[in-house]
Amino acid sequence: MFSLFRPLLFSFESETSHQLTLQALRVAGNFPLSNFLLAQLYKTEARPVQAFGLTFRNPVGLAAGYDKDGVAVRGLAALGFGHIEVGTVTPKPQAGNPRPRVFRLAEDEAVINRMGFPSRGMKYVSRRLLRRRSAAPRNDMILGVNLGKNKDTPLEEVARDYVELMKAFAPLADYLTINISSPNTVGLRRLQGREMLEGLLGEIQVERYKLQVTCPILVKISPDMSDEELDDAIGVILDKKMDGIIATNTTVSREGVRSNLKGEIGGLSGGPLKGRSEAVLSRVVKLANGRVPIVSVGGIASPDDAKKRLALGASLVQVYTGLVYRGPGLAKQIIESL
Repeated sequence: MFSLFRPLLFSFESETSHQLTLQALRVAGNFPLSNFLLAQLYKTEARPVQAFGLTFRNPVGLAAGYDKDGVAVRGLAALGFGHIEVGTVTPKPQAGNPRPRVFRLAEDEAVINRMGFPSRGMKYVSRRLLRRRSAAPRNDMILGVNLGKNKDTPLEEVARDYVELMKAFAPLADYLTINISSPNTVGLRRLQGREMLEGLLGEIQVERYKLQVTCPILVKISPDMSDEELDDAIGVILDKKMDGIIATNTTVSREGVRSNLKGEIGGLSGGPLKGRSEAVLSRVVKLANGRVPIVSVGGIASPDDAKKRLALGASLVQVYTGLVYRGPGLAKQIIESL
């Protein structure tokens, strides 16, 4: 069915197309009958996975960035995902970068985005998630929230943003992700350096214990670090007793990209990222040495892609750009192949 609708969706500008599909899922999720029918269409058998002290119905999740403000969680949950990660959420509302800021590279099955954390803010998303929790008690859908700093927050004060977000979302989410690896917020990736990362995660660790936050906290890393930088980052993440690692975010590299749009500024996701994401995963698995679970994301567009990541040592996988090119049945295809 997706093959029939894809030409229509691709006739729209990329961000417009995304918003149309997101709103369609929001509407479908809000009505019991349409949500039931959607869930029946994408229903799969459970493939339980234990990670971070949580039980995931299956190992396939939706990566952050698809539903930034948590508006379509019910509809997305009906597509068969074992977990959904909403966000990136910032403390204060912000518009992000000017449009156009999302570019579809069809010949590469890739996307370049320079969104810049557009967010309706912490209060709005908190209300959305609180309403969802009130309407439907916790079930087997694991919900994560991806946290990011506001554009105007100086790097030396960045811990304030993440701690504020942690306080707001720990009671509402099953896990939290510290996003320090998007290439679209100026200076953000500097937080992955040993000194700044130690300071940030150290403050989060202190506040976490002070507030008795039991919600697992993960850290999402970039695919563009050198081996030395990656070694340092993983060392700090383990030392500060974070609960897991998500590898990887988008890349600024354009290696292997054929599209004429490759000169657009922003983070690249999809097919060209696959090899680099696999390489980073392999190194992270080795460095972590079983101490924390790893979530793999980046260039996963088929059941074989997902199975390879799990074979390399990932506990869970996430998809996003693969949905753009393969359609909403991707999660079901992967789960049924396991």
